[in-house]
Amino acid sequence: MVRALADCKRQGYASGMSSAPDIVPDSQYRGVLTVLPPFLRDLALLARFDRPIGWWLLFWPCAWGLFLAGGIGRWDMILWFLAGSIAMRGAGCVYNDIVDADLDACVARTAARPIASGAISKKVAWVWLLALCSVGLVVLLQLRSEAQLVALGSIALVAAYPFMKRITGWPQAWLGLVFTWGAPVGWIEVNGFERLAPLGLLYAGCWAWCMAYDTIYALQDREDDAMVGIGSSALSFGAHVRAGVIGLYGMALACWVGAVWLMRPDPLALFALLPVGVHFAWQAFTLETADGASALARFRSNRFAGALMAAACFVIGAAAHA
Repeated sequence: MVRALADCKRQGYASGMSSAPDIVPDSQYRGVLTVLPPFLRDLALLARFDRPIGWWLLFWPCAWGLFLAGGIGRWDMILWFLAGSIAMRGAGCVYNDIVDADLDACVARTAARPIASGAISKKVAWVWLLALCSVGLVVLLQLRSEAQLVALGSIALVAAYPFMKRITGWPQAWLGLVFTWGAPVGWIEVNGFERLAPLGLLYAGCWAWCMAYDTIYALQDREDDAMVGIGSSALSFGAHVRAGVIGLYGMALACWVGAVWLMRPDPLALFALLPVGVHFAWQAFTLETADGASALARFRSNRFAGALMAAACFVIGAAAHA
């Protein structure tokens, strides 16, 4: 890892890293993490337990699929999905950091991550990854067999994701497939493989939502990503990032309108999506694309957007299956 940092300095990346003081590093920790022993703290940081926004974003599509399909009273499954989201988001972060260790060392926001900084070895990281996956296995066993098959279908997508930034300027498009896979799992847990048209529109909207918020997130790393030579939608959109985010959020809403209409063809039902649309508009039109703090705040606000969408799916699912 020291060699990786030295390579960054020789290639001039270090100067680019130091020129971004408004970027929030991933090495910050607060609360209970401050009292943990250093080794346990590094494991927690590696799984991003200090940054719950990630598992909220993984969890919400699970809840949307479950609620819209009519699983209104399945609060036990909501809790299982939440536990699985925390564990598997952590496992995904560990795997991503193992693969991206050399790249992380060259990016200001990620240079102090446990593997990139050398605080945790890759061997230890693999053991931690397997431990987190064992929690995911327990959650998997709570699902009906059809939902289990769908959940397992995400493995190849997850495994390929860290390599997308090396081969495409649009890795967020792949992340949109991966990070919203819970929507099909939640739907199929309730309905099996029946009535897939609303699910298709729900999932397409989830994909656009994820691509939009991760484009916002990637604004923090544009300078370093360009110097290191990896792709991101924030770079690919160029001067049209705001327009791209608006278009993606518009696509998400249009798909969700279609899903709602297929579930309950009543114009009044569409009003349930109005709070989500207002929130998306606030994000897009107040975003300062050159300000890392602004991008991070709007990215994190998608936890609230997810709650608004969950409320809409709950209301619509309850009405459609009354």
